[in-house]
Amino acid sequence: MLLLPLLALAAAWSHGQGQVLLKQREVSITRGDKTTVSMDCIAEGISDFQYAYIHWYRHVPSKAPERILYIRAGTVSYDDNSYSNKYSSAKKGTNVCTFTINDINSNDEGTYYCAYWHF
Repeated sequence: MLLLPLLALAAAWSHGQGQVLLKQREVSITRGDKTTVSMDCIAEGISDFQYAYIHWYRHVPSKAPERILYIRAGTVSYDDNSYSNKYSSAKKGTNVCTFTINDINSNDEGTYYCAYWHF
């Protein structure tokens, strides 16, 4: 059985004068259900969202979290170029960043989450 849990996650921290809040809903996929899955990161408190750096990570128990990619102004940058066929990301509207995993298999098991900060 393949489960891809994405924990319901909310992270808040100060950014300048305001506070940023990232929200994710729980997503679980069992092998055979789908071959592609997408998850959203909903950001509150980022006024320049399209130009903000949104990072996507994967965490597997007993290993350090691994950054897969980040997106800014519609441009996706991968930490490993081989990820470009497997993962993608896009921003929608003024506060939603979507992360997609293609061709799901047992090696994709883990917890995926978004993060935000300026470089």
